[in-house]
Amino acid sequence: MRIILDLLYLLAAVAYSPMIIYRAIRHKRYRTGWDQRFGKISRRSPQKKCIWLHAVSVGEVNAAKTIIKQLENKSGDFEIVISTTTDTGFARATNLFSEKHKVFYFPFDFSWMMRRAFRNIRPAICLLMELEIWPNFVQIAQQSNIPVIVVNGRMSDKSFPRYQKIKPLVKKMFGKISLTLAQTEQYAQRFKELGCPDEKIIVTGSLKYDTAQITDKVEGADALAAQLNIGSKRLWVTGATGNDEEKILLDVFQQLKQDGRFANLRLVIVPRKPERFDEVAQLIERRGLPLIRYSRIKNNTTPPPTDNQAIILGDTMGDLRKFYSLAAIIFVGRSLVPMGGSDMVEAAALGKCTVFGPHAFNFKQTVDALLADSGAIMVKDQQELLQTIQQCLTDSDFAQSIANKGREVIRKNQGATKNTIDQIAEFLTTA
Repeated sequence: MRIILDLLYLLAAVAYSPMIIYRAIRHKRYRTGWDQRFGKISRRSPQKKCIWLHAVSVGEVNAAKTIIKQLENKSGDFEIVISTTTDTGFARATNLFSEKHKVFYFPFDFSWMMRRAFRNIRPAICLLMELEIWPNFVQIAQQSNIPVIVVNGRMSDKSFPRYQKIKPLVKKMFGKISLTLAQTEQYAQRFKELGCPDEKIIVTGSLKYDTAQITDKVEGADALAAQLNIGSKRLWVTGATGNDEEKILLDVFQQLKQDGRFANLRLVIVPRKPERFDEVAQLIERRGLPLIRYSRIKNNTTPPPTDNQAIILGDTMGDLRKFYSLAAIIFVGRSLVPMGGSDMVEAAALGKCTVFGPHAFNFKQTVDALLADSGAIMVKDQQELLQTIQQCLTDSDFAQSIANKGREVIRKNQGATKNTIDQIAEFLTTA
């Protein structure tokens, strides 16, 4: 079985290699970390026992913040190492954790590469954020008597049917997981249906509520406002936007600007993926609209803007939360187009009126919680988005009510970190 799996991986790698080369050249992705992807990984404190935490991308890395902080406090005799899969995840993890912990790219799941990684890392326990499970990874961990725990586990409406189609293959793999800590009862049931033993599934809640800071002030936001000369202007911040979505948002904004009531409104667009920054900038310019690229102001290559009508492109990493904190209203992207949505927890925690589209299926639990308590607004299309933005900007009491209720939803759903650490601690005592 191992040889067959490696052969399938090899065929997939050959088929996908042109895309990797294209993205490396065009988008400057996949240019680093190849030694780590092949299993060549070193530790800072090899004499210590090790906790290996894997978080695929930015969302999972952010969700891991409170877990890692608690592990630091409670497990000082363990070294913590953190792996990611994507370039953006690696950059985020490096920014958050590299001062104290080793951060590296997750190895390819070829059997020899994964065995090499396990020999170098020698983990006492492995924590997988949300659902990043690979056959050779769990097989080698089981053979080495290393517990594998799924933390903040979720099984989205999109991924669950896919796993069901190959259930005979995944059932054996899921059965090797030591413990699954699921976000909701629904996710727990889905893990059970795919082969996780019932006694090894516990519902702990979602960590994203714990990582969201309920605050009215974000460090660096005032400096950003000054850099962009925002003054008394109102900001409509559209965050983590996706392909073809910016066209819709620009249409809505131009319609809004035809109404004199919104003369002081400015639009901020922050694309989800950095490789799309130039693409979105070109889209704005083709519309004949004035453009401000925040990266150039942040890096002091462009003076502060004087055009109060210019659209602001947030083409930097790590500044979305600052933009959110300055917003009069927030639209959370990748949701007007069928891309699964983006996390709206942070926007709601900041006490902002939060809007998203109908395609936020990757965040179903959060969507359901916010909508149940009127803590956010879901719009079905461009026309409804326009009407909603108009209402929120002209009816401040309505917008503030949505914002207050959204923040309360975040507050009452916190507590998953403690539940999760309590379960992990039982494994650490015998690791």
